[in-house]
Amino acid sequence: MTLPDFVNEPLTDFSVPANREAFVAALAHVDAERAREYPLVVGGERLTTGQWIDSVDPSDHARRAGRVARATQREADLALDAAWSAFEDWSRAPGDDRAAIVLRAASLMRARRHELSAMMVVEVGKNWVEADADTAEAIDFLEFYAREAIRLDGEQPLVPARGTRNTLRYLPLGVGLAIPPWNFPLAIATGLVSSAFLAGNTVVFKPASVAPVIAAQLVDLLEEAGLPPGVVNFLPGPGGEVGDYLVGHPRTRFVSFTGSREVGLHINELAARPANGQRWIKRVVAEMGGKDAIVVDATADLEQAALGIVASAFGYQGQKCSACSRVIADARVYDEVVRRVVDRSGRLRVGTASLPDTDMGPVVDRSQFDKVRSYQLLGTDEARLILGGTADDSTGYFVQPTIFADASPDSRLMQEEIFGPVLAVTLARDFDDALRIANGTVYGLTGGVYSRDRHHLRQAEQEFQVGNLYLNRKITGALVGVEPFGGFNLSGTDSKAGGNDYLKLFMEAKVISERL
Repeated sequence: MTLPDFVNEPLTDFSVPANREAFVAALAHVDAERAREYPLVVGGERLTTGQWIDSVDPSDHARRAGRVARATQREADLALDAAWSAFEDWSRAPGDDRAAIVLRAASLMRARRHELSAMMVVEVGKNWVEADADTAEAIDFLEFYAREAIRLDGEQPLVPARGTRNTLRYLPLGVGLAIPPWNFPLAIATGLVSSAFLAGNTVVFKPASVAPVIAAQLVDLLEEAGLPPGVVNFLPGPGGEVGDYLVGHPRTRFVSFTGSREVGLHINELAARPANGQRWIKRVVAEMGGKDAIVVDATADLEQAALGIVASAFGYQGQKCSACSRVIADARVYDEVVRRVVDRSGRLRVGTASLPDTDMGPVVDRSQFDKVRSYQLLGTDEARLILGGTADDSTGYFVQPTIFADASPDSRLMQEEIFGPVLAVTLARDFDDALRIANGTVYGLTGGVYSRDRHHLRQAEQEFQVGNLYLNRKITGALVGVEPFGGFNLSGTDSKAGGNDYLKLFMEAKVISERL
């Protein structure tokens, strides 16, 4: 199969009246579906257990976005059986055939783009622009990984040697467990699941319990595109019951996870223990968050820096692993940086996610609201509150953009991942000091530098210890194929999602040498 070069999916221009009208219609469709129930999918069969997971609308926590069946360990065993049964044929399917199914899925996703995005507005509180970007990224993953599956299929180039025929092929690993997060519930779920099965594996897909409905719709879409039964098995359930059981199971070959550091380390530890009957070392691919910083030096364009900081800190309410939660400004421009960031942040409109002019919707659920609120209160002891600091959960989980100045580099505000709209600002003596502070956490996911000094930019390239470094631009919004994404240190395994080596993480190389 020959395909045109990969191109990122364009975002929707909501200034076009027809696009706005279409999105309003999609929101109405999703609103009418709130009572819908979604079963488990195991080996192509729809199952219910009598237990349900309710998905709550964070803009109005009295309303449901939908509900999905809740799995138990019994269904987990059935899912492993179905996945291993499907693996025999699927692992032998040509890369072209796998890619063709995924490209059909991408076409279906384009056709239903607004409905999928609207579901994320209702289920996880994304505003129109953030939800649309999530769906566009999901389409990108399908298109990009389909091309990678074709590229990696068949014999790979080796150095020739006289008198022998040598071949290298990439083979699938087996049955894996995909555990995506709730903050990019379509894009990351699509990336984790499709990369694994495009490599020839079969998958047990355990979505985040906060965002199971959009995950169920993804599974339905893949099935409609022609994915055979058992290749992806949909198994929502509690992490402590179903997730841990599958991670530790001897028949699980690999785990692909995106989420918190605490859960990622727990998964890594559990997967490292060989279970009775296990025949392999389980492979864990993990992306585990960050405490991301933007450095502003004395030469920077301060207006551009303020724009990038606000977009990075408060886009999707700061609920991105790549979000800016620390600003480190040179002492010579510190006060002006603070003034500009506060001014722009104070103009953000907080409200119901479905309203077209909302800049910041709610945080995703009660647990997240309570966590962010605790850091707002902590910050008043550790630093100087200069914006926000308030929250309201009477109807939805709304938190005002909050900024603390004069934070100590060693404070909890500057060290712990908050995953919400709370930004801490600290002062640096000079650029060397700023980089020292930036590197002074256990994380290493994204980071940014605003500077007109080429020496400082090159120094940051060498010394800023992050997997994705952004110079004179915001630090969120990595594009598939353009900016492969993954972090250092306790931010994860630097797996570089959306990159040319990603599918290989779900394959093993076999070399065959024959004397002629």
